[in-house]
Amino acid sequence: MRYILSFILAFSIVYFSVPILVKLSHKYSFTDKPTKRKQHRGEIPLCGGIAMFIGFFVVYFFVNTYSLDIEKVWIFFGSLLILLIGLVDDFYKTRGKEFPIYPRLIIQLLAAILVFNSGVAFRGFSNPFSGEYIQLSYVVQFILTVTWIFGVTTVINWSDGMDGLAGGLTLISSITFAGAAIILNQSESIIMSLGVSGVTLGFLMYNKYPAKIFMGDSGANFLGFILSIIALDGAFKQATLMSLFIPILALAIPIFDNIFVIIKRFLDGKPVYQADRSQIHYRLEAKGFTPKQVVTYINMVSLAFSIVSIVLLLIKH
Repeated sequence: MRYILSFILAFSIVYFSVPILVKLSHKYSFTDKPTKRKQHRGEIPLCGGIAMFIGFFVVYFFVNTYSLDIEKVWIFFGSLLILLIGLVDDFYKTRGKEFPIYPRLIIQLLAAILVFNSGVAFRGFSNPFSGEYIQLSYVVQFILTVTWIFGVTTVINWSDGMDGLAGGLTLISSITFAGAAIILNQSESIIMSLGVSGVTLGFLMYNKYPAKIFMGDSGANFLGFILSIIALDGAFKQATLMSLFIPILALAIPIFDNIFVIIKRFLDGKPVYQADRSQIHYRLEAKGFTPKQVVTYINMVSLAFSIVSIVLLLIKH
């Protein structure tokens, strides 16, 4: 019942709060305006991240009835930092300005370090041949954990380029993480995953084409941040070779597409963080796909990768 409640409560909070936030966003001009790169219709509210943040943490603290330990507190504060710096970035966008990259980088790295210090970390893995557990050094744990959190946070944000795309990828990934957590008997990861699934589905009810609301940098970064933590505290914690592949396969599209984007920008002599139209969704659109076709195609491929990951886990478990 707690699992069902997690999903329903998360979904309901977002579904019923979005119309209120949309009205407030229009009232205070917290909206994204069309540009040459972002060719949407009219001014769209950028407040989706606020609704999803509230919905997720209501579930995280009040449905997840385990003790209020230091890990939960630092995950909350790390997430709050991610949300707030994203809202500042979004505010700049509403005024037709670009927020400097370095404050965002510093805050995202700080949030990742807070999570690592709370005890959520990639600690090691089992040797697939001998079964021996290989414990990584503290420095390697730190580098891998912070890189993973920062990387997933970034790739979900960079995937937020079309109505329903980042939300769809997050929904598929979170459901995959929930399935893996059920197989691995990880109760807390199930609740976290279903919380993300619920808030994302509630948001997608308004974000599907043509979108009435955007998640903004605040929402995309928040979702990526939480997904990275679920992977570290769930599949990665199991540390078997197969469980390590679950998050990578579930997030294969945004991870590998954005690795391609980084390499392309580097070879073209552009700053890595300079926004352009080199992501897969823009490339497919340039080939003649409609936005709805692009989102459907990418989500279907992502779903296929996720199904493969679950099937492999079932075979090996």
